[in-house]
Order: sequence, then C-alpha cells, then structure tokens
Amino acid sequence: MPSDTHPALPAGADAKVADAPESWPVERSEERFRSVKCGMRTDWVRMVGSDGEGTTVAARDYMEHPGAAAALALDADGRVLLQRQYRHATRHTLWELPAGLIDAEGEGPLRTAQRELVEEAGLRAGLWHELAEFFPSPGFSDERIHVYLARDLSVVPPEEIGFEREHEEADLVAEWVPLEEAVALVMAGRLHNGATVIGVLAAQAASADGFASLREPAED
Repeated sequence: MPSDTHPALPAGADAKVADAPESWPVERSEERFRSVKCGMRTDWVRMVGSDGEGTTVAARDYMEHPGAAAALALDADGRVLLQRQYRHATRHTLWELPAGLIDAEGEGPLRTAQRELVEEAGLRAGLWHELAEFFPSPGFSDERIHVYLARDLSVVPPEEIGFEREHEEADLVAEWVPLEEAVALVMAGRLHNGATVIGVLAAQAASADGFASLREPAED
C-alpha cells in the first residue's frame, strides 16, 4: 500500500522537493517472464524527443514486484535485531532486518512486517511507526520497501507462531546490536542489505527527538 503523504517539514525546508506519482504514456506493453515472486515486462514509453520537442518512443524493461516490508526491532536497551541470512543472487550472507514480501492476500505492508517479525524472530511489538520507504532499484524495478520501527517487544511462544522455517530461513542467526554500533557497522561498509542500511540510519536520525517525529503507520 504505497504512501505518498509526507509529514510536516522543518522550518525553512524546501517543500517543493518531494517524490510524486507520475505515469508517462505507454504505447504497448509485453510480459517477458512470470514466476511466483516476480515478473519481467517491457513497456514502450512515449517520451520527449532529444531536441526537446515532439516525442519519441523508447523500450523500458523492468521487474514487476509485489514489494516488501521490514521491521527494525528496537528493544528496551536500544539494541537492534539483526539476522544473518544467505542470499543466493549476491552469493553473500547478509545481516538483515526481519522482512518479507507483501504477497499474502489482503495483507498490506504493516501486517507483513508484523507477521515477519513473529515468523522470523518470534517477537511481537506493541508500538509501531513508519521509519522509511524507498524504491531500491527504480531504474530496473517497481519494488517498494517499507521499513517500520517496532518497539515494546514481547516474546511469542513457539506454539503460537504457526510457521516452520525452511530453506535459507532455517539457517538464520540472530544478534542484538546496539543502535550506535549498527550505525558504525553501516559506515564501515560491513552491512549491505538496503533495508537494513536505510532502516538503521533512519532510526539513528529519528532517535534524536526520541522518535517523536515519526509517522503513525497507515492501517492495511
């Protein structure tokens, strides 16, 4: 569920600078590939000509993606939950936030983040805020990732989770890392997952006023 509303800006900030929805005319579109998780499509898009006048048509290939949601779980001691998971496309193990695809029927990003926190970490949060929202690769994909701050944590009994980890998730390793240490790991180039990097830096920025400026999450 995309969110294109913005909170109040600090005094003196340029209100003109904000991403906005827009769609240029598409003359035709062709699906190239479709799998369970994503698809590939080519659109022939009408654009302004190179001389600044008239129009031209250019082919643009992109991945169609359902989007994803992540939870930055912050405990009472100011520690962030990071989980190490193997990612075959990158041939890396990456330290990440609990996260998953927004692919369950009738489920928006907030509920996805809440579900993933339970399934991957065995935790529930009593307090949720929007932390960041971004397109990780806008030149290639329509994927949109929502990152939420999850606080007031409690442990979910194993019998209530109702989910069995398999494949990459069966090998998850968890660490609780102080927020300032997580920031240092980002700045040292030791963390590479996009949602983790953005979430950690956004959480550090938001902590300056005790998270008072964060947006309430939109209900799914």
